[in-house]
This record gives sequence, C-alpha cells and structure tokens, in this order.
Amino acid sequence: MTRRLAPIRSLGLAALVVSATPSVALAQTPTTQPSGDTPFSSMAIAREAEDNCRIPKPPADLAETAYLRNGYRAILRILVAEEALASETCTCLLDQFTWDQALDALPRFQTSDNPRLPFKVLDLYAQADALEAQVVEACAE
Repeated sequence: MTRRLAPIRSLGLAALVVSATPSVALAQTPTTQPSGDTPFSSMAIAREAEDNCRIPKPPADLAETAYLRNGYRAILRILVAEEALASETCTCLLDQFTWDQALDALPRFQTSDNPRLPFKVLDLYAQADALEAQVVEACAE
C-alpha cells in the first residue's frame, strides 16, 4: 500500500512546487533584446560598447586544457595592460598582441615545472585585474 502512495505523494509535492512558483517568472523567456523573439537556445549576453577591447577566449588549439588556455588569456591581459601603462595610452592595444606572445611570456609567469600546471591561474587573474584597474584609473584622470 505504501508503494501506491509514494507516486501520489511525489505528485503532490511537484504540484506544491509548481503552484508556489510565481506564474510571471514561468511566462517570461529571458532575452537579450527587450522585444525580440529570441529562442531559448540562442540566448546570449549582448556585449557592451566598452567590451570591444576585452581579450577574447583563446582558440581551442592554443593549449590542451581549459586551465592552460585560461592562464594564457590572463597572461595576454597582463601584457596588454602593462603596455598600456608603459605607453600611457588609453586606446585599445589588443590588436598589437598575439597568442604567440602569451605563449612566449610563459617563463616569466611560470611557477611550476609541471607542464599541466605551469602557473597559478587565479594569481594571474588577480594580477591582470590589478593592472587593468590601474589602466582604468590612469585613463580616468
């Protein structure tokens, strides 16, 4: 008898969850365009104008793992920010840098002899964030 009640109880719980969810939230489909008919599978966050100088995702063939690719992306962010500070320019310098330069700069940022973990990505992110903040501050003046 308890076997027959279990499905009924779970249905009751599901009905309770559905009825507790605001119907407004269920009726709206997120979109990047305020009045667009964008299908759910193509939802994307629209880039802002200031994002034009954002370092793009590295190509998949740059490195074997996402960890390494993210590290090289952070290194490229550091190189671009350092050049902006050194040249005292507030224009986007991204077009002056290549992924090969990030690869060539690896010895400068290497913290380990382990080829799968040659650097600490979180430390590189922190360093890149700090340098980019300095660029923003210098350009705001």
